[in-house]
Amino acid sequence: MLNKWIIFVCLSLLACAGTASAADDKPAKALSDQAELSYVQTSGNTKTQTLAAKNLLKYKFSDPLTGSWFVGAMFSKDKGATTTENYSTELRLDYAFTERIYSYALAGWNKNRFAGLDQRYYGGLGAGYKLLIGPAHFLLCEAGLNETKEDYTDNTSKTFLTGRAFGKYEYALSPKSRFSQTAEYLHDFSNSKHYRVISETALTASLTDILSMKTSYLVKYDHEPFPATLKQTDTVLAAALVLNY
Repeated sequence: MLNKWIIFVCLSLLACAGTASAADDKPAKALSDQAELSYVQTSGNTKTQTLAAKNLLKYKFSDPLTGSWFVGAMFSKDKGATTTENYSTELRLDYAFTERIYSYALAGWNKNRFAGLDQRYYGGLGAGYKLLIGPAHFLLCEAGLNETKEDYTDNTSKTFLTGRAFGKYEYALSPKSRFSQTAEYLHDFSNSKHYRVISETALTASLTDILSMKTSYLVKYDHEPFPATLKQTDTVLAAALVLNY
């Protein structure tokens, strides 16, 4: 059921994109990309290596329709042994009905075997509203439903309906510097004790027209981790170079 749902969401993304592009003889198209990369290596008494990378590709099919593709990875080694291995990707389509109201469809996958997760597949639909639209303050909120399938490292799996609530605030400190705060809540309707909260606080300052420095603090909370011996909270403090083009 889940695989069919994700396939349906992906096909819907492509169909909507094609319909919107065909609706205008000369649709306004714009391609943009944002890439982040951070690497830390220590030697001496401690020998560690950490590599983190993110990439967000956006394409504007028409004035109301925008597609995006996110890819992220984090890999760490401590004294030659792998300690972190986290990969994720997500396809998303946003359709703006007005300047403030929009809907979205998404499908994604992630893997984090050190958190007990062999693979997670999800797909869903939702709507959003922009409460503040600038020029200095930006605030939006989203709500939707996802169908999720999780495969665990002990060869068990689970499929369930997830409720999603998301909020993002941005403050333009200057034309080239921004502060941002995001928060996402994911609730398993089949088990009220199984919910996750993801929060990121970030400060981005431009170095050049296309290069920026970003400092961020990511918090991931899982109220019922699997296996139960795992800690509920994971945090990541990172500094990364950001390339925009």
